[in-house]
Amino acid sequence: MKKKNSAKAIKDLTLMLMYLTRIQDSNEFCRFREMSWKGYDFGVLEELAGKGLVYQPESNRGYNGYLYLTETGRTKAIELLEAYNILDKDLNERFKFRNILQEEAEQAALIEQICFPPNEACSESMMKERIARAPELFLAAVDKSTGKIAGFLNGLSTNEHFFRDEFFTDAELHEPEGANVMLLGLDVLPEYRGQGLAKEIMHRYLRRESEKGRKVVILTCLKSKVGMYEKLGFQNRGKARSSWGGEQWYEMSCTLND
Repeated sequence: MKKKNSAKAIKDLTLMLMYLTRIQDSNEFCRFREMSWKGYDFGVLEELAGKGLVYQPESNRGYNGYLYLTETGRTKAIELLEAYNILDKDLNERFKFRNILQEEAEQAALIEQICFPPNEACSESMMKERIARAPELFLAAVDKSTGKIAGFLNGLSTNEHFFRDEFFTDAELHEPEGANVMLLGLDVLPEYRGQGLAKEIMHRYLRRESEKGRKVVILTCLKSKVGMYEKLGFQNRGKARSSWGGEQWYEMSCTLND
């Protein structure tokens, strides 16, 4: 890599650090979802903002104590990490993130059986139907060393606004141009957990669907998982209408575009 002067290196390193320490914001009124707390040189932040790499919210008392990575800033940060050879090896180097393939339906069904109890898991036939009808609503993380799926997130798009159990069982409810997405399952195999993979899959999924112009992403979860999804940018709507698997679920939503 070509040597850079200290001023340029500071800007690069600042952007990379923002990316590496980012968290998912739950502010439904901001289209930039990934937030980082300030603590960097003000001049550098002004330059990054001027280039459209970060967005700095401003209140009546001046700039707030946090900022957001824009889509351009996030892409640039990943490019810089690669160039500086400090890419997050556990995620971006180990895994390839892509749509699921039709021939991976049985593999996905098996992962679902491992990740969920029998009363909650999607059946093999239903998984195959979902993948046949809406492969673009899947996002798979593939372990590059094995070529196998380590985890995935899947859903159906719709113009409906509330989750109902029929989304789990009827893939024909999928509306390709639907404004909203009903998430049906976030699956990560046990041996890949605790590495931030689920968070990365969700971040990528939300960004992808936001760029498609989707309005809201909706899911249901058990009470014990509400806090986890709030950290991923979802808001708790309270008890869901769903009674899937005989459980009490909570409906969570994440606004992508107004």
